[in-house]
Amino acid sequence: MFYVQKTLEISASHHLSLSYESKCTRIHGHNWKITVFCKARELNADGMVVDFTLIKQKIKEPLDHADLNEVLPFNPTAENIARWVTEQIPLCYKAVVQESEGNIAIYEKDE
Repeated sequence: MFYVQKTLEISASHHLSLSYESKCTRIHGHNWKITVFCKARELNADGMVVDFTLIKQKIKEPLDHADLNEVLPFNPTAENIARWVTEQIPLCYKAVVQESEGNIAIYEKDE
């Protein structure tokens, strides 16, 4: 099995729709770290699991310096973003989304 991991840093704002009162319902920003994990039994014709540039194009380009509420079709919690990341990248099985130093969400696909 071959594995690749790519970490991206983005700056983006968002606000959350919550069922309780919270300061997070107001627009605010983070310097996010998103780590993408992909795996494959065989390498593609170029000798890769997935091109790192593709990961950057699919994740960083639409999210960096964006209002996540405007570019994502769901409540942009770290958990929802982690799941969305795995859906954007072929062979991605796990994503880690860190919105701040101590706040990290992980989504891993069931196999």
